[in-house]
Amino acid sequence: MRGCRCLEIDCWDGDEDEPVVYHGHTLTSKLLFRTVISVIGHYAFQASPYPLILSLENHCSPRQQEVMAKHLTSILGERLLTTTVPESGSRFLPSPETLIGKILVKHKKVGPTQSSAPSTPSQVGECVEQAKNTKKIKFYLKIRRKIAEPKITQVQKTELAMALSDLVIYTQSKKFISFQHSREHQKFYENNSLSEQEAKKLSRHSAQEFIQHTRNFITRIYPKGSRTDSSNFLPQEFWNVGCQMVALNFQTPGVAMDLQDGRFLDNGRCGYVLKPEYLRTEGGRFHPHAQRHRTRPMFFTIKVISGFLLPHRSFSKTNTTSLIVTVEIYGTPADEGRKQTYEVKNNAFNPQWAQSLTFSVQVPELALLRFCLEDRSPLGSSELLGQYTLPLTSLGKGYRHVPLLNKHGQSLAPACLYVHVWYP
Repeated sequence: MRGCRCLEIDCWDGDEDEPVVYHGHTLTSKLLFRTVISVIGHYAFQASPYPLILSLENHCSPRQQEVMAKHLTSILGERLLTTTVPESGSRFLPSPETLIGKILVKHKKVGPTQSSAPSTPSQVGECVEQAKNTKKIKFYLKIRRKIAEPKITQVQKTELAMALSDLVIYTQSKKFISFQHSREHQKFYENNSLSEQEAKKLSRHSAQEFIQHTRNFITRIYPKGSRTDSSNFLPQEFWNVGCQMVALNFQTPGVAMDLQDGRFLDNGRCGYVLKPEYLRTEGGRFHPHAQRHRTRPMFFTIKVISGFLLPHRSFSKTNTTSLIVTVEIYGTPADEGRKQTYEVKNNAFNPQWAQSLTFSVQVPELALLRFCLEDRSPLGSSELLGQYTLPLTSLGKGYRHVPLLNKHGQSLAPACLYVHVWYP
């Protein structure tokens, strides 16, 4: 999974009291839950030793939830985190360094504010949720004009097996209720409250960002996450406001996955990246949509010199190419942009551009740099031949070879770009 540190598992009741995993209400194949956990246990720490989070999307009955808990404990053994870390305080969560080699379960939990009672033959608790007159979070993605508090239409009670609930230690799932609820219950948001006018302005620009802004300031690091539906959104918008877990479908190639790989390219691809200080400080007031920021801007020039053994367009059997290199910046809205070289025709072996592209970035800590090699057809269409994405703060000075990856993130070696980087 390319170093993924948070994996969602869609669990359903199966035959003979064995839970199964599949994408619900689709024609995808069903796998036994115990088989999935066995595979995860085998490969969990091959890409990174840092903690892995299993986000359980649970549609199972209490009886099969107990089976899930049994498989988790028996298969994962000591790798499964079942108790809190003694050294960690009550205010902050333990660091990834403290949890090296551990697997965490992310799920709902029966707690003091939720009713719980034993039943026969197993112990089951009720998790009470407030249901809204919307279709989950998707409703809010359409809000562009105003922020309205959702009206509560009914109360839903979900039975949870205590055996599974007890495995949830630090990563408890919380359902979004309302902006007011988030404002009252999330300490980081209380210390950085927005005025009503600011909130409405932010909602008009992006309802997605405001929702995430009010509910996701929990930890101080970004863990690398994945999702399993068929679409992807750009994770950069959510990283800009400090969201610590942005779900993506690893099966869908594109810019979103390129950014995902680039963001976690740093520190040995361990799957966790420390947020900038202004997103870790509770008293900070960083706003990604501001025109100016209290950060030190970065001015740099990339001279695209040449390429070596570059790939061809998929349907081309000859060397008839029209190659363009595009350099893109993803970050805060004020920093985003792209510049490109001129075309070099009929030379994929060693094309020469020798063209300088200059950029100015106000918030370099959040910015990602993406190199794209495209082949432009005479009809004006373009095909992506290769790309490489990296954090801007990882960009070194001097002459550099930029390796190229295909749209699936696989190496195209020995294909590469030869560039020169300069900044003060």
